Amino acid sequence: MSAVIVVHGGAWAIPDELAKASVDGVKAAACEGFAVLKGGGSALDAVEAAVRTLEDNTVFNAGHGAALNSEGEVELDAIIMDGRTLASGAVSSVKNIANPVSLARAVMEKTSHAMLTSRGANLFAESIGVVTVPADTLVTEYEREEWEKHKNYVTGVMEDFNSQWAHDTVGAVAVDSAGNVACATSTGGIRNKMVGRVGDSPVIGCGGYADNLSGAVSCTGHGESILKVTLARLILSHIEQGKSAEDSSQASLQYMGDRVHGAGGAIVVCPSGRWAATFTTERMAWAAVDQDVLWYGLNPDERFKEQLSK
Repeated sequence: MSAVIVVHGGAWAIPDELAKASVDGVKAAACEGFAVLKGGGSALDAVEAAVRTLEDNTVFNAGHGAALNSEGEVELDAIIMDGRTLASGAVSSVKNIANPVSLARAVMEKTSHAMLTSRGANLFAESIGVVTVPADTLVTEYEREEWEKHKNYVTGVMEDFNSQWAHDTVGAVAVDSAGNVACATSTGGIRNKMVGRVGDSPVIGCGGYADNLSGAVSCTGHGESILKVTLARLILSHIEQGKSAEDSSQASLQYMGDRVHGAGGAIVVCPSGRWAATFTTERMAWAAVDQDVLWYGLNPDERFKEQLSK
């Protein structure tokens, strides 16, 4: 079986000035994750590596590109899930961790819990020797300026999903040569969100889900809407009924739009290697590597490809 990885950098109205950097960023992350798969690594290793690459890129709202809440603080969320065992780990509202996806994996592998939040997540990080960073280093000057301009949550939500001046979640899904799938999702949340607000990203079945019997999904978009329809699990339920990855994603996103008026996007990979990148927002930066071909896009119905050197 050939290994496949798909990544996204968030579904929102990405402005032209960030378009190239966003596409370049997801392409680099997909190649990073695929290198893990090509070297014999697991799907779990691959999605963690890809999402860490995105968290380290200040273009994206995760890790080093985090949004600020109503108090001007960083609160990061992440999830990772293993489709072979259904094990998952998540963290929410962590403040000074550069790569929350790796802390989420530690929750999965080193505790008997599925999610740790806020102070508890940071105490756990300290107990296992995770290096912390000053929260200020996770925020760009651009984000600080935008936060100063729009100091209320309603404006923040409008900025995120109905205009060009905010950004969203990152994620990855993969299937490895053994047929195991995995997902990972990470976010800095919505600008000017209430302190302690947690969206869909770290919630199992919403921001992500992985099951070897159906596939792996990572979602992006308006968190509250995604939570209401449990979007990741909804997509997989359509796949279980025999629909393709793309049709399942489109049907689920359409349902979310019709039912709760929410927009978003999703990336999906099936154990067979079939994959999709679908969105109902203005743009979504995404990339996939499948059999040494790098696929990528930004606008609706857009799909470019490049041959990778073998």
